[in-house]
Amino acid sequence: MAPVRTTGAIVASTAAISISMAIFSYFLFFKKTNSTLHSNKKKKPRNGVVDAIGNTPLIRINSLSEATGCEILGKCEFLNPGGSVKDRVALKVIEEALESGELASGGVVTEGSAGSTAISLATVAPAFGCKCHVVIPDDAAIEKSQILEALGATVERVRPVSITHRDHYVNIAKRRALEANELAAKDKKVGQVDGKDRDQMDGCVPDPEKENPGFLSHYNGGFFADQFENLANFRTHYEGTGPEIWEQTDGNVDAFVAAAGTGGTVAGVSTFLQEKSPKIKCFLIDPPGSGLFNKVTRGVMYTKEEAEGRRLKNPFDTITEGIGINRLTKNFMMAKLDGAFQGTDKEAVEMSRFLLKNDGLFLGSSSAMNCVGAVRVAKALGPGHTIVTILCDNGMRHLSKFYDPKYLAQYGLTPTATGLEFMSIK
Repeated sequence: MAPVRTTGAIVASTAAISISMAIFSYFLFFKKTNSTLHSNKKKKPRNGVVDAIGNTPLIRINSLSEATGCEILGKCEFLNPGGSVKDRVALKVIEEALESGELASGGVVTEGSAGSTAISLATVAPAFGCKCHVVIPDDAAIEKSQILEALGATVERVRPVSITHRDHYVNIAKRRALEANELAAKDKKVGQVDGKDRDQMDGCVPDPEKENPGFLSHYNGGFFADQFENLANFRTHYEGTGPEIWEQTDGNVDAFVAAAGTGGTVAGVSTFLQEKSPKIKCFLIDPPGSGLFNKVTRGVMYTKEEAEGRRLKNPFDTITEGIGINRLTKNFMMAKLDGAFQGTDKEAVEMSRFLLKNDGLFLGSSSAMNCVGAVRVAKALGPGHTIVTILCDNGMRHLSKFYDPKYLAQYGLTPTATGLEFMSIK
């Protein structure tokens, strides 16, 4: 009997070893295969907040794609550290200014902005040892000012006026940079003598009615970011956003569409994509009151309201923020466009709610307008095309206006759609 028991033990032992080897081989193969599958996803830690800007995901917007028969893709710029596409602009502007010597480490960056660019500058500037001073129209969503102050920027809220007025928020921001440079020069020249305060010397006493005390405390010079005319704006999208879209689609893109404020995004991306393939069609989507639609389609820069001799409180009659303009900027003039579409505030509001309900996308007003543009392009081109747009920011900085029921009700913009009927899609 003993041999029988011994043989059974050997068989059992051999079986156990075989099973163990099989399990070991499986996990070894699985680990190797799994490692190969995910090798492209393994990346080294990025170097600070600056290195986390860009290379945002490109996602399929399922609801719009299924409704139109096109592949509608959105570049998730709201995933940048500062929460918007403007992080790219802020980084490029500051890097180029430091390299050229126009901005010194410890200096103050000034900008006139309706919110997103200012937030991005306030996010990026500290990474380079700089400060930020922002001049913002007082009708911009209040949460944008709150975010700016939380980020450590000094905020100057002013009434909205025409760009031709010396007190337009952009013109004030430009003056603030000049004033900072003058104070820095005076500071270096005078210094402190016998314990006297530098502001009391040579009769130099700041006017508290005209200057921001927080802003005046920075004596390392100023630099006006000038997002509308600074071509660093165009370059960051030509060198970054455009190539990313091309790579993420493997070059299989038929059209690109976006709204324009400064014009940097639509110009940089359109120029790059059309250089890669002239077959790619690039379009503008323009909000109410902006003159860019007429400029692209008719070659004349005017709006219906201006043609009728009416002037509004704001430069353009829309609740969307950061897009639409009634002048040509250096950045926009770089754009390569095949056409333009117009969107309405009602469509933008309805689109934002539709995407939130059907895709879980909580988008800001300009992002919603861009998606309106994507559907316009899909309907114009027909099914089977791949269309890319920009998801500029999320809805968190639009709560007091674009997502506020009472505010929308004042303008007859309460969302009522159950589907995409507001885009004439059943």
